[in-house]
Amino acid sequence: MGKKTEELIAEVAEPLVEERELELVDVEYKKEGENWILRVFIDKEGGVSLDDCQAISRSLSDTLDANDPIENSYLLEVSSPGIDRPLKTERDFKRFTGKLIDVSTYAPINGEKKLTGELLGLEDDEVKIKIDDQEVIIPRDKIAQTRLAIEF
Repeated sequence: MGKKTEELIAEVAEPLVEERELELVDVEYKKEGENWILRVFIDKEGGVSLDDCQAISRSLSDTLDANDPIENSYLLEVSSPGIDRPLKTERDFKRFTGKLIDVSTYAPINGEKKLTGELLGLEDDEVKIKIDDQEVIIPRDKIAQTRLAIEF
């Protein structure tokens, strides 16, 4: 079985993004209504600008047109991951240690499928968070999604 479209696009996008000292956060490829949408999320310390998004969109579009790795026609969107950005890589978990995160799990952990706590870190493929002064350990394979929590 070949690589998923998202993985192929990430391999193409990563060097283009890093060349501009940005970070590739995520790649989504999905059908919405009649259209296929390719979304590339980028970030940097302090947040990305519209110019950053446009520059990556242009260079990625040119590279994808030359390589043509996607069979269907699609719309390309390059944007910031937002204030509730997903945490996916070890680098994300390291960078956001000490921040409040929301974790959704496939099965209940301590009776809950949605947990919010302070990120203590990622170790041995387990996410450690602190909820009400208690450490909670969640195996990564039990996690559906991890995002920065929106604090008001």
